[in-house]
This record gives sequence, C-alpha cells and structure tokens, in this order.
Amino acid sequence: MADDNVRREDDHREEGRGWLGMIIRFIVAAIVLMVTAAVTPGFSSMGFGTALLAALIIAAMDFVIQKLFKIDASPFGRGLTGFILSAVIIYLTQFLVPNMEINLLGAVIAALIIGVIDAIIPAHIF
Repeated sequence: MADDNVRREDDHREEGRGWLGMIIRFIVAAIVLMVTAAVTPGFSSMGFGTALLAALIIAAMDFVIQKLFKIDASPFGRGLTGFILSAVIIYLTQFLVPNMEINLLGAVIAALIIGVIDAIIPAHIF
C-alpha cells in the first residue's frame, strides 16, 4: 500500500515537471524569437506577448507537419529540408500573429539563428 502512494506521488511530480518544462520551453522560445527579431534584418522587433504567441503557433505548425508528413521541421532536424521548412513556418507565422512582420530573407536568417541556438541549447533539456 505504501508503495502505491509513493508511485502516485512520483507520477504526479513527473507530470508537473512535464507542464513546467513545456512552459519553460515556450518562454525560452519567445525570448529566442525576440532576440532573433532584434538582430535579423527584415524581421520586425516584437514584444514578449507577440513572441510567445508566435512560439505557440510555430510549435503547433511544427507538430501538425510532423504528424501529417513525418518530417521534423526544426532547422537542423532533417538537413536542408528541415531548414527550409523551418523558414517557411516562420514566414507563414506572420499571417497568424498580429504585430509580426518578416520578409522571406529574414525568415531564412531567423531559421539559421534559431537552429544555431537550438544546437547550443537543445529544448529537450527542460
């Protein structure tokens, strides 16, 4: 009986870390988007709320593409295909997020910057 209680507590802690980790990942992604927008030509600067919404939409688009086409849309997930797909997702996000503007070249540069940052600080550590 005591073992069951310990297992339930462990399961609850792991579940809590999952949600906390997801929230942290979105906050980090929003900050990365804000920094990327600030240093990328053709990418308008954005506030935290706009960046957080963009991070959520980018993650949702990535999830849908992974489920439908079995392609990882991270900049270095599938080589050139993943890189181009990431740039296209970033570019298309501007049509769903108010106050976000980016041109095609800016999306390519942003995908490169985000890919480098993702290689240095992988999202799965949270």
